[in-house]
Amino acid sequence: MERFFLYDDLEDTKTRFVSFAGKTQRYDLAILQSTRFFGKVLVLDIQFGRFAIIGPDDVEEPGYLEQVYNRTEAETVELREYLTELLA
Repeated sequence: MERFFLYDDLEDTKTRFVSFAGKTQRYDLAILQSTRFFGKVLVLDIQFGRFAIIGPDDVEEPGYLEQVYNRTEAETVELREYLTELLA
């Protein structure tokens, strides 16, 4: 079978690993910066195996982080605060 590739690029990325303890839980994140994401970053939640491409507008959108990371509003408060600082 012949494959039809839409793209197959190799790119150097900048990856940051962050782990912090909040009031109710611990967050283990990998944050990847790439030119492919148009100014946004890929944020991987290592503990829960979920990820999203996130920009400042996404952090401000009500319910967005809760949906993509499958967490409650209370569980995303500190994550939202951290990402707001990171993407400022």
